[in-house]
Amino acid sequence: MGQAAVLSLAESGKRKIEWAWRYMPVLRALRERYSPSAPLAGRKLACCLHLEAKTACLLLTLKDLGATVFAAGSNPLSTQDDVCAALVERGVTVYSKRGMSMEEYSENLRRCLREAPDFIIDDGADMVYMLHSEMPEVLRGVLGGCEETTTGIKRLRAMHKEGILKIPVVAVNDALSKYLFDNRYGTGQSVWDAISRLTNRVVAGSCVVVVGYGWCGRGVAKRAQGLGARVIVVEVDPHKALEAHMDGFGVMDMKRASMEGDFFVTVTGNVNAIRGEHFALMKNGAILANAGHFDVEISLPDLERMSRSVEDTRDGVRTYTMEDGRELHLLAEGRLVNLAGGDGHPVEIMDLSFSSQLLSAMYLMDNPMDPGLYPMPCKLDQEIARIKLESLNLSLEELTDEQREYLDSFRD
Repeated sequence: MGQAAVLSLAESGKRKIEWAWRYMPVLRALRERYSPSAPLAGRKLACCLHLEAKTACLLLTLKDLGATVFAAGSNPLSTQDDVCAALVERGVTVYSKRGMSMEEYSENLRRCLREAPDFIIDDGADMVYMLHSEMPEVLRGVLGGCEETTTGIKRLRAMHKEGILKIPVVAVNDALSKYLFDNRYGTGQSVWDAISRLTNRVVAGSCVVVVGYGWCGRGVAKRAQGLGARVIVVEVDPHKALEAHMDGFGVMDMKRASMEGDFFVTVTGNVNAIRGEHFALMKNGAILANAGHFDVEISLPDLERMSRSVEDTRDGVRTYTMEDGRELHLLAEGRLVNLAGGDGHPVEIMDLSFSSQLLSAMYLMDNPMDPGLYPMPCKLDQEIARIKLESLNLSLEELTDEQREYLDSFRD
């Protein structure tokens, strides 16, 4: 690619980044507070994240605080080449391109790790897992990491339980400033933004099946309801199923729901939540979307096996024609639909999540810990919410001395 083409890409990426930066008051406040002292000077950070405009704001903030930053895309279809070009122009090393193969994806992670980072910021725990499984010589120099996804936390918790997690990691996903907003409001809005963009279909009057009722599932179901859909929730957890019922949604097993749905969205974090036995029961024209981190929730092997033909019918829509003539439409290759088929979470939501990543990284580098999975300190979590409230010109009530004494009397 010629220099003019690269510069053209960078200009487009810069415009996207500048737009996102307008709506990230928490990250802006943290950069203003900490950049004069350059607390990350001399540190090398390796990041495996969705490389789009909002992420670029985090990466550039890390650089402004003094860090040397290496980044790899965490999903082949969420990487935006123009944003990557703008990052490179600003001095961030990027190993990624849109549409990269899985072999290229893995090699890009290795290239970041070969830079011998002090700290890792991860999305899905792929980089931390590779560090432990393939590169023990690099592992010895890593001070720690932080992880922002439910799937990643599950992987790290399993590694810790097996005794193979050798670095401290902050579970950013479990911070209130993250999951109360990112997982619920961010996923809820961005999933339907992407589905609407890819299909141009009306949601009102349809039946939407949400498979999984964690925080992300709650958000997807609530937004579908707001768009006028009849919503069915599929769950394996009895308490979550009961909660979905009391939230006003239908609750069914997957087999029954397969016959009802017009749209299906998986948010389970598990494998084969929708599989052959369910495809066999679905209506002609059913839409299949995955909002879980990995592309394993909708069984692609079963779709391939059961179809007589496969055709890309729209950008991001792959149509499988079954042996009986029914068509099932898979969005974004079964990958994380809100990023592979859209722009991901709204800017204001990622402002909270990326600020949590930033403060967690700074905290762990200043406070060495033993290997393990740690919660984000409550003080930092609350600080993010306070900055956000200030940016909205919203005020908090303060406890009186009498009220503090009253509450403290119960702690004795």
